[in-house]
Amino acid sequence: MAVISSKGDGSKLRQTAAVLTNVAHISAPFLSVFLVVHLSAPALANVGGSSLSSNVMLLGREYHQTGFGERYLLFIPLAAHVASSITKRIIDPRPASPRKITSTLSLAAYSALLIFLPIHYYTHRVSPTNPSPPIFAVGPSEVDYEFVKIGLARFPWRSWILYGGLVASVVVHAVEGAQTILASRFASRKLRMRPRTRNIIAGVAAVPILAGLWTLSKEPLMVFASLAERYEAAFARSWVYRF
Repeated sequence: MAVISSKGDGSKLRQTAAVLTNVAHISAPFLSVFLVVHLSAPALANVGGSSLSSNVMLLGREYHQTGFGERYLLFIPLAAHVASSITKRIIDPRPASPRKITSTLSLAAYSALLIFLPIHYYTHRVSPTNPSPPIFAVGPSEVDYEFVKIGLARFPWRSWILYGGLVASVVVHAVEGAQTILASRFASRKLRMRPRTRNIIAGVAAVPILAGLWTLSKEPLMVFASLAERYEAAFARSWVYRF
């Protein structure tokens, strides 16, 4: 009876793990669309400078910063993706973990989730809305790519580390995750990419984004001094930019 119970428990865990896998895979396209929309803005600075980047960013907000879009197209898919992936790793009944925590996919995910995304979100979304002086609640329409340029100009090495780390981690995770989904959904070996191929794809995707940030860093600041001071104060509220 104990053996049968053990087998039954293992079967239930495998079924649960399969459901969690589906949740992680289904939520991934929502996050991919957000990344394409969000990261296309700095990439387009290569052809249109900060003006084009800001316009594209404002258009992108119509997708992911509305009451519906941010909740149902970004936050819920992100929470589902993270929770299902972590839970699956914890409950998976197989003797060996389905993927080492030191794998490229996992390292990219945890570095983005635990380091780069929280800092980025706080600095660019939470801190500018602080109503106290000298920030005085910088409105969403005022936070364009001049805000990014201020960060690159006033806090260069910290901004490059954080932007570069964020871009690298999310792009690598997206490419590695796409490979994982293809491998699990399709048996054909033709759809499987070699590690070198995945690295090349990640590099090709990241280079235009980082090049766009470089282009932005070389532009002169085109913002009123009073607003620039509010931008700097918003950055300074994050502990990363205080020292």
